[in-house]
Amino acid sequence: MSGPKDEQAGGALAPGTPAPDFKLHSTPDQFVSLRDFRGAPVILAFYPADWSPVCGDQMALYNEILPEFRRFKAQLLGVSVDGVWCHAAFAKDRNLHFPLLADFEAKGAVARTYGVYRQQDGICERALFVIDSKGAITWSYVSPLGVNPGADGILAALEALTPEQEKKK
Repeated sequence: MSGPKDEQAGGALAPGTPAPDFKLHSTPDQFVSLRDFRGAPVILAFYPADWSPVCGDQMALYNEILPEFRRFKAQLLGVSVDGVWCHAAFAKDRNLHFPLLADFEAKGAVARTYGVYRQQDGICERALFVIDSKGAITWSYVSPLGVNPGADGILAALEALTPEQEKKK
């Protein structure tokens, strides 16, 4: 299988770029930092809003295929500008089993560092990043807001992270 195509759009950070670290609320009293996951692949799934139909379907799909992500020892992190309480209600309603991170204050600060904040709308793009175990972006993709990007690109990018490729980095 050949590696995934680099499909970043607009200002999204491109493959080969070091992934900017961040620290965001995962619950009202807990934070998650990207560096917490160093040593394993990370999937960052930026999405516009918790309760929108496409976002709900996208996050439910990723929740369903978490075992596939875990097969690659990858951690999935959902990120939007919604607040931590909104995330908590959404995750409970959808029975999600991965962290949703609140890029709430300063609004969209992390999305901006990844080049996926929509200033005109005050939301994140629907953007995906696969980050290798050493903290470099290996694949990025920005989907139209109304389109669920699915998981094929993520899985192809994880598949491309062979042990040999990881050693070269």
